[in-house]
Amino acid sequence: DLNKSREQVGRIKKSYPKGTRIELLSTMDDMQAIEKGMKGTVTGVDDIGTIHMSWDNGRGLGLIPGEDYFKVLSRPEDEMNKELNQSEEQSQGMGGMSL
Repeated sequence: DLNKSREQVGRIKKSYPKGTRIELLSTMDDMQAIEKGMKGTVTGVDDIGTIHMSWDNGRGLGLIPGEDYFKVLSRPEDEMNKELNQSEEQSQGMGGMSL
């Protein structure tokens, strides 16, 4: 139903922060030139829980959790954690060698 509770919308906003990469699996609606397998980046979530997207094909159609089927490829914090881990490895793992 379109009248999601504030709690549900809050969960959606936390689950799909801006910058999250998503791959479309299938949709309930005709997705106006967004085919299955298309990837895109979350640009935000509105107050009714629609996930606004910037698709790699230039389209901007939003996703509706529970009606559209998609999978998360990466989240912004995943990227940040990877960068943190890499910089820690670089600082600890060099063993005094100079590059």
